[in-house]
Amino acid sequence: MRDVFQPVDWIYSSNIYEVNLRQYTVEGTFDAFARHMPRLKDMGIEILWFMPITPISRDRRLGTLGSYYACSDYTSTNPEFGTLEDFKKLVNAAHELGLKVVLDFVANHTGWDHHWTREFPDFYRKNQEGNFYDAHGWEDVIDLNYDNPALRQAMIAAMTFWVDECNIDGYRCDMAMLVPLEFWREARTTLDRVKKLFWLAECEEIAYHEVFDATYTWKFLHKMEAVWKKETGLGGLDEVLQYYHTMFPPEALRAFFTTNHDENSHSGSEYERMGDAARAFAVLCCTWNGLPLIYSGQELPNYKRLKFFDKDQIDWTEPCALHGFYKALLALRQRNPALRAGDPAVTTFRLQVQAADRCYAFIRKAGENAVLVLLNFSADTLHIPAGELFLQGTFQEIFTGEPIDRASTKAIELGAWDYKVFEKK
Repeated sequence: MRDVFQPVDWIYSSNIYEVNLRQYTVEGTFDAFARHMPRLKDMGIEILWFMPITPISRDRRLGTLGSYYACSDYTSTNPEFGTLEDFKKLVNAAHELGLKVVLDFVANHTGWDHHWTREFPDFYRKNQEGNFYDAHGWEDVIDLNYDNPALRQAMIAAMTFWVDECNIDGYRCDMAMLVPLEFWREARTTLDRVKKLFWLAECEEIAYHEVFDATYTWKFLHKMEAVWKKETGLGGLDEVLQYYHTMFPPEALRAFFTTNHDENSHSGSEYERMGDAARAFAVLCCTWNGLPLIYSGQELPNYKRLKFFDKDQIDWTEPCALHGFYKALLALRQRNPALRAGDPAVTTFRLQVQAADRCYAFIRKAGENAVLVLLNFSADTLHIPAGELFLQGTFQEIFTGEPIDRASTKAIELGAWDYKVFEKK
């Protein structure tokens, strides 16, 4: 079934930026966020993924503002963020900048006071007592019933609404694996007739690539954290990446990340979970075979956990110290075919250098194009002999402009927790 659905052509060298609208600005509105879009465009961001913009249920709300993921109406906006017209204006402004807009869609459950609970109670699952419930024990939401064909049609109509009304470019589907794959197949088939979209599933189920273009890489995220905690060596990264390579379809796109809204709020910032290795892991996520996913504030960087159910604004008073860091990486992805995701013409080679227990080294090639990545996951200063890197031609480091080649370079120095990315010139 995979060949029925073809990804949009703009996705392969792209990236995803998650927008936490509530916490992004003092106002927490569409209009206030729009002022940041030129900066994000300059940084190299191409896809803006907005966490759910729909109204939040008041019944059994958690915290003062509730969860984005407890929806009370699928076809209107949260008044805290602005009106539907405000969102349309934002999408138009994003498109004028060359940005794409992806909406977070929560299909598995709604909040307790969604208008369907009154109008169509048979859209929901019931427990033995005949009451609404959530199978996972989440207090503020209740499960929808996909055995009901009418629910499926209503949900597809809601998804079509945002494409028709606002001209969005894709969907990030929350907890996609909790919704039957057959529904997603029906939804994409219908929406493909309206507009070709990018489809990102928040899941790591191989079968869901029958419908979705991209899925998450939690297994790799947890392995990166384990490396920092010294619960595994760098070989643990290879084990997961080999699993992805052998078990997932070759065209499957994977979203790599060091943090997102769930990880930041519930587990801690990437600096809590990955310490001094966080930045080198961010380089890895931007250069491996996949789509880098960047969360609001990572470009500052943001070191704090953002509250999930209450206002907790990101502090933008300081300049974005990592703007140039991400700009260099994302520009490299865009211009160099060797970093295209899911491309059979790209080959990736792990390099076994002498310091392989501390240095994670690989090269990606597409024809004459090549990118060499060296990551030091230790507090030691390392000297990597150039002869171990199979260099052919001259390479230039993207952050410093440092050149290397086989003839004149004897060794490359990596400081503690350092990273270097070389592009073949």
